[in-house]
Amino acid sequence: ISTQPEAMEEENPLFSNLDLFLFTLIAGLIIYWFMSRKKAEPIPEFKKLDQPAPSTQETSFIEKMKKTGRNIVVFYGSQTGTGEEFANRLSKDAQRYGMKGMAADPEEYDMSELSRLAEIGNSLAIFCMATYGEGDPTDNAQDFYDWLQETDGQLDGVNYTVFALGNKTYEHYNAMGAYVDKRLEELGAKRVFDLGMGDDDGNLEEDFVTWREQFWPAMCEHFGVEASGEDSSVRQYELKEHNDINMNKVYTGELGRLKSFETQKPPFDAKNPFLAPVTVNRKLNKAGDRHLMLHFLDELVYESGDHVAVYPTNDTVIVNRLGQILGVDLDSVISLNNLDEESNKKHPFPCPTTYRTALTHYLDIIHPPRTNVLYELAQYATDLKDQENMRKMASSAPEGKALYQSFVLEDNRNILAILEDLPSLRPPIDHLCELMPRLQARYYSIASSSKVHPNSIHICAVLVEYTTKTGRLTKGVATTWLKNKLVADNAHKSTVPMYIRKSQFRLPFKASNPVIMVGPGTGIAPFMGFIQERGWLKEQGKEVGETVLYCGCRHKEEDYLYQEELEEAEKTGVITKLNVAFSRDQEQKVYVQHLLRTNKVDLWRQIHTDNAHIYICGDARNMARDVQTAFYEIAEELGGMTRTQATDYIKKLMTKGRYSQDVWS
Repeated sequence: ISTQPEAMEEENPLFSNLDLFLFTLIAGLIIYWFMSRKKAEPIPEFKKLDQPAPSTQETSFIEKMKKTGRNIVVFYGSQTGTGEEFANRLSKDAQRYGMKGMAADPEEYDMSELSRLAEIGNSLAIFCMATYGEGDPTDNAQDFYDWLQETDGQLDGVNYTVFALGNKTYEHYNAMGAYVDKRLEELGAKRVFDLGMGDDDGNLEEDFVTWREQFWPAMCEHFGVEASGEDSSVRQYELKEHNDINMNKVYTGELGRLKSFETQKPPFDAKNPFLAPVTVNRKLNKAGDRHLMLHFLDELVYESGDHVAVYPTNDTVIVNRLGQILGVDLDSVISLNNLDEESNKKHPFPCPTTYRTALTHYLDIIHPPRTNVLYELAQYATDLKDQENMRKMASSAPEGKALYQSFVLEDNRNILAILEDLPSLRPPIDHLCELMPRLQARYYSIASSSKVHPNSIHICAVLVEYTTKTGRLTKGVATTWLKNKLVADNAHKSTVPMYIRKSQFRLPFKASNPVIMVGPGTGIAPFMGFIQERGWLKEQGKEVGETVLYCGCRHKEEDYLYQEELEEAEKTGVITKLNVAFSRDQEQKVYVQHLLRTNKVDLWRQIHTDNAHIYICGDARNMARDVQTAFYEIAEELGGMTRTQATDYIKKLMTKGRYSQDVWS
């Protein structure tokens, strides 16, 4: 800018010297003003708390399989860890047949790459798919399920088989596994072995072992390979002992981020639970101490009908006894590192940690061990008869199945009981820890409304305690632990790690719709939240429809849960009608389904004319079925329907969201 006018001036001057001087002065003053202004403070960039580093994890399972020379991938949809456990067992099996497998969480991979599996010779995709809730996919399989529904891609040349995990007492038995099996075929994939159906109401382990023992010979024939005959144990992890480590780098029970229990940061979820202080812990029933009610001071957002997941810890007496019987220092700091360096799962539980922490916080040492655990540990039994029996129990031979059923399941032997009753069996503790399944969260229906209790969560639970056939006292892991969570009046609070699991169990959008709630025993829990919320809506001046409750217990004077609260709610008109079945207070047992039939005229009007919403909570095996049958009979009698029509009528209510169940078996 400054040179161009000078050049022009030599040819034909446009400015006098005075013009140039004034121009330069003004320009200089402008530049000075800009330079001397106070600089605006830079806006600091705030990094989100716990923002994950850019992921370097391989999302292409095809590339991973090619890179590591694998031809079998076992995907799992797992809510409680069993599906994942079965997937790991199948992937380990593969090497006995000259193949190489990998277990994979569909949530971690791009499942649209399934069509590329045909690029790998002699390849196979196995799906171990559990069904959760009312025929739903598990949390980690939700995206895969959505993709299956939306895709129109072709899976020609893809070999697959499915093993489904479910429970016959539920309405939608093995729905997810059956859907995956059918949908993959529709997309052009080739089913190379029949769908396996595992029933947790019967013997899920036996169902899996039987399917697996038929599956592998069929695969050998299909791919033209032979079993190597090597049935020896194959370790998945190697032990590393830390003799000189900074204890600040050692996990002490955290599920995800190290020290997450010391510095709590939202969002709170399965890997980052909130430590909720206990504010109330009392008996709910008048006689005995079977039922507990706990309140937690909580920062978690929830709605009536949601579940709270609680992470318990194992009994220290059992943990110490395991250390004693195996002759180890439980406070040794160790890591179990995956021998497969390409695996996304580097450790079976958070490492480094101590054996004590692993056995207390991370491993399920209370449930009877599955057959694969017995099979893998058999090599350490010095008594050959013990070795033979342990291997036999892992087979699908009738004699082996019967032995496992009686010795392990019926006698309810956990790993400690097995070690005590087989004195020749003393495995290395690191191998035992490798084989034990993870200790799972326990889910409880929330017994409060966030409208009334915005800063606390209430639950009620039945204390589990019984003596096994071998004379051992067995206590429920979570309920025993919760019972001992005393309310502290000093600085040291009793806390419980928890997170909220959202539910579809919701009050109707229109408060004027009647609600019919059926929940005997602890099935009453979510309805305490519903009742509180309906009462709150009334206080807000909203029009609230009829609120009818059917609950039940054995004896009015012993285990009538929430008696005072319920009777008060009926007195104030929050509950329109309270129906309580005391099953053992008379010679003839009376259950909630009997009370439903007694009130059939009112019920039919509420359902058929007034658009009532029905809610069932509690036992799936008997109660939920019997209650559903009672509704069929009412529809038949008062609606003039056949049984088929009545069944369709109730099914339509379910589809419309007017018949909801929160049941367990």
